[in-house]
Amino acid sequence: QCIIISGESGAGKTESAHLIVQHLTFLGKANNRALREKILQVNPLVEAFGNACTAINDNSSRFGKYLEMMFTPTGAVMGAKISEYLLEKSRVVKQAVGEKNFHIFYYIYAGLYHQKKLSEYRLPDKKPPRYIDNETGRVMHDIVTKDSYGRQFEAIQHCFRIIGFTDEEVYSVYRILTGILNIGNIEFAAISSQHQTDKSEVPNPEALDNAAALLSIGSEELQEALTSHCVVTRGETIIRTNTVDKAADVRDAMSKALYGRLFSWIVNRINTLLQPDKNINAESGMNVGILDIFGFENFTRNSFEQLCINIANEQIQFYFNQHIFALEQMEYQSEGIDATTVEYEDNRPLLDMFLQKPMGLLSLLDEESRFPQATDLTLVDKFEDNLRCKYFWRPKGVELSFGIQHYAGKVLYDASAFLEKNRDTLPADVVVVLRTSENKLLQQLFSSPLTKTGNLAQARARVTAASRSLPPQLSAGRIKVDTMEVMRHPEETTNMKRQTMASYFRYSLMDLLSKMVVGQPHFIRCIKPNDDREALMFSHERVLLQLRYTGILETVKIRQKGYSHRILFEEFVKRYYYLAFKAHETPLGSRENCLAILEKSKLDNWILGKTKVFLKYYHIEQLNLFLREVIGRVVVMQAYIKGWLGARRYKKVKDKRENSAITIQSAWRGYEARRKYKEIRNRRTDAAIHIQAAFRGYIVRKNYTRLKYSTECAPDPQLTSSCSTSDFGCEEDWQQTSNQSSPVVPDFLDKQTEKNNLDEISASPFILKHSFETNHSQSISQPQTAADHQLSSLLTSHEKGGSENCLEQKLRTPRRRCQQPKMLNSPEDNMYYNQLNGTLEYQGSKRKPRKLGQIKVLDGEDEYYESLSAVESAPEDDSFLSSPSPPSRDMSFAQS
Repeated sequence: QCIIISGESGAGKTESAHLIVQHLTFLGKANNRALREKILQVNPLVEAFGNACTAINDNSSRFGKYLEMMFTPTGAVMGAKISEYLLEKSRVVKQAVGEKNFHIFYYIYAGLYHQKKLSEYRLPDKKPPRYIDNETGRVMHDIVTKDSYGRQFEAIQHCFRIIGFTDEEVYSVYRILTGILNIGNIEFAAISSQHQTDKSEVPNPEALDNAAALLSIGSEELQEALTSHCVVTRGETIIRTNTVDKAADVRDAMSKALYGRLFSWIVNRINTLLQPDKNINAESGMNVGILDIFGFENFTRNSFEQLCINIANEQIQFYFNQHIFALEQMEYQSEGIDATTVEYEDNRPLLDMFLQKPMGLLSLLDEESRFPQATDLTLVDKFEDNLRCKYFWRPKGVELSFGIQHYAGKVLYDASAFLEKNRDTLPADVVVVLRTSENKLLQQLFSSPLTKTGNLAQARARVTAASRSLPPQLSAGRIKVDTMEVMRHPEETTNMKRQTMASYFRYSLMDLLSKMVVGQPHFIRCIKPNDDREALMFSHERVLLQLRYTGILETVKIRQKGYSHRILFEEFVKRYYYLAFKAHETPLGSRENCLAILEKSKLDNWILGKTKVFLKYYHIEQLNLFLREVIGRVVVMQAYIKGWLGARRYKKVKDKRENSAITIQSAWRGYEARRKYKEIRNRRTDAAIHIQAAFRGYIVRKNYTRLKYSTECAPDPQLTSSCSTSDFGCEEDWQQTSNQSSPVVPDFLDKQTEKNNLDEISASPFILKHSFETNHSQSISQPQTAADHQLSSLLTSHEKGGSENCLEQKLRTPRRRCQQPKMLNSPEDNMYYNQLNGTLEYQGSKRKPRKLGQIKVLDGEDEYYESLSAVESAPEDDSFLSSPSPPSRDMSFAQS
């Protein structure tokens, strides 16, 4: 697609282009945010170098800009490309009254002034350079006081950085721009000699040295190139000096060439930085072109630049007429549609007067430019003699003027300097000197060739070391090489020396039209409300005039009578089949299906051609509303279905989550219960171990005290018998007191009496003794009674006899009955008693240790039982103290 923005100068074309670029960039959002930012920064940067202040517009475009935005098939922006046409280079060296130079010169001057860098770039801080000075003398005052210039300079630096220019490239651009300003300050003076009277020289070399230093070239070589030129005739080189006017023309031509090539290089550099990625197929994408070109101009004094601008606008107007009127009416005839013919103003004859060969205005201008003796007056005379039509006239009384009847009105042109501007010659001596520059960018500018449109070629030309070096014969003037003839490029014309501004302009128009006709055009007409550049002021006469000459009124007529939308059958069915067919159907793009859709929509005043559907301008809006309504109902149904599916899916997920939560809770509770049970079991095991250890210690200490007492009483037989009897009585007394919580039991056992395990362990000796006495009550009853009687008499005799010490020990530590078997807890206990008695050798190593809970069986013949029996220590005649008969072998004792 192509968007063509047209209108008068100051009507708002540039601002409209900004809004379109922002809108398309927003719609085509790409993943690469940096690319979007770069595209948005392109317009401000290019306009700083290509726009200037004119008498009717403060930001007038002085070049044609065609911006192509490239999109992927999905609609995402992937790159951009700029094509620039017909830069008004003459503005660099001279501006009309009330106009200014390009914006960038004022921006950079103000920026360097505020940064205190004017001296670094050899710029004066009081008097402005000649190229930006004007008749008011307030340029420096505006540069110093206006904050807008400084802000714009910072914005330009930001644009350079965002787009991707390196610091070295930006520095080189600044040096070239300031070098151009210093070149403008070079002045020439005439000197006379014996043989020559038209020789020129540079009286003040300061500006020359400043310009040479900024351009990184030699000042002597630059002066030689400006004040002389070489002519090669028949193989001989002749050096001719330049007059003051000729030297000034060479100086200005050098400045224009520097700025024009620098502008082309910036555009090419932007295209390189904004081109699509290599992994993206750009051919499969789509392009949207935006044309922002200078508007129609009619100043008080119109020169060659205004003629080119107005011819370009004539060409755009012709394309508009062809597309809106001529092509539409031709399409009616080819499709067999009977439509009313709309009369419109065709500017084809005027374009032929400008562009046809060999008698067109531009062809006559090129022909006259080839004659060395031609003047501007001879040019106007040739125009008058050959351009005999109603669109050209020559006013009386004014020699160097001619008038053209444009589509927008009559314009009077001043033919002064037409030939010089059209020639736009740059001497080869200047090109050779600039190629010797140490500035790489400057070398590239004058090493790359020019295209047919006068722009710098995109591809780099191969430059050898010889072409970059200055020939040693240059100062002597022996050899002069026309580098423009030497350099060749595929896009160059066959003879670069013959190229003029008119030929560049012609090729630019051809290239621009070739890009516009490829896609579907969209025309945007900008209307200027008034000529005073005031807001909220509407001039009816001025607006009506623009509506008439732009063809808007005729466009309204053809839209009322004709059919603005002409759609192929296939495309129409594909776009609107929802209105008459089901969504899953794929109807063919036939005439019948189109008819069904139109009848279903209940439209009127439509026509079916041979291959297309012809619709009024309001039919498309109605069809789009119907389609939106149908699609809206489909969307509502889809929303309900998707909501129901989502609710069902959510319910499943919710149930699954609840079941998962229950499973997790169950597993956690089981884990927690097992952990607590393990803790309780470990606590109980530890408590049982502590209780057993305490009780075993208590038993061991008690037995140890009993054995110790037995050992002390052994030397006296009578005392031994008494002690044995006393021990027997004390044992019974201990058993009784132990059941009554005797104070002999340690304190920690009293604290644990509430526990079942401790109760069972504490009562186990009594239970064992009770079971033993029950089984053998008959054999023990009589000795037991005698023993009780004997114990009482012994206690009495000992109290009377003064045996208080022995009696106190017997009462404090009662002994176990000697007839009762000793319960052995472990082999260690057995070893302990064997070592005390010394009656048996330790036999524990010959027997396997018992496991925990294993029962020990003792009988009357067991050596352990016999060794622990106290019968051996008592006299044999004491029958009442003798041990009872051994218990039967099937009697068992539980191990505590």
